[in-house]
Amino acid sequence: MSEHKRKVSTAGPVDGSEQPTPDHAMHGTAVALVKRPKTDNSTAMVVSKSDATAIIKAGPKRTSGMQAPIMHLTGHGGEVTTCRFSPSGKHLASGSADTQVFLWNTYSDCANYGVLRGHKGSVLELQWMPSGERLITASADSTVALWDATTGERLKRGRRHTAPVNACCPLSRGSGDDNVFASASDDGCLLLWDARERHPVATITHGLPLTSIAAAPTGNTIYAGSLDNSISSWDVRSLSLVDTLRGHSGTVMGLSISPKTGNYLLSTSLDNTVRLWDLRPY
Repeated sequence: MSEHKRKVSTAGPVDGSEQPTPDHAMHGTAVALVKRPKTDNSTAMVVSKSDATAIIKAGPKRTSGMQAPIMHLTGHGGEVTTCRFSPSGKHLASGSADTQVFLWNTYSDCANYGVLRGHKGSVLELQWMPSGERLITASADSTVALWDATTGERLKRGRRHTAPVNACCPLSRGSGDDNVFASASDDGCLLLWDARERHPVATITHGLPLTSIAAAPTGNTIYAGSLDNSISSWDVRSLSLVDTLRGHSGTVMGLSISPKTGNYLLSTSLDNTVRLWDLRPY
């Protein structure tokens, strides 16, 4: 089941400052894709590095800080399964079936400034930690990993799951703690981790494969999507089941909580629907 996971990344930023191009060798490449009007009122797609800026200036005034409306990033040797912008919007990370995570600059030439290697299976999900200096990855190799996004060093590898790890998420976005996170697996377990501890600090057993997770901004509640089409909410402090959200008729593949208030939850499912849940008390 894990090999069929597909994630939909959030929309990227629309403005920002240009980033310097690093001196070391790149592992991927980026080219600008821009539209140029034709005389017969149709549209042509132009792929160019040298004259992309000139073409863009000939069109309507742009408000984005990106070099072109569309940037094509290449370099992965397998299907790209997950992609996320950093909290600042200046960087993005992409994970692939080739077991690697590529780190990119958002602006200028979208330089590939780093590659994270260490997983032995497909990278099924990645998430940035609150500071934007670390990220976590979930893999089909049954592990979850914490990485330093600046040095490329793997800071922790969690190996307590017994099946592919489908999802991961930070636990304390509100407090900015870069050490605590959660992982969910086909083994039906939701593990809570602290990078300063060798083993998981807590285990929540659902019983059926878990396919997606998301934590409230406070970190006190975590939501998990399951193979049984439901979304369960758990109190992290007492490890008790708080509520079960039902309505989907297919596996829940993705979860996202409104970042500022935590009052709303979005869920995507194999039943071809997206649902918006109101989490506020009745």
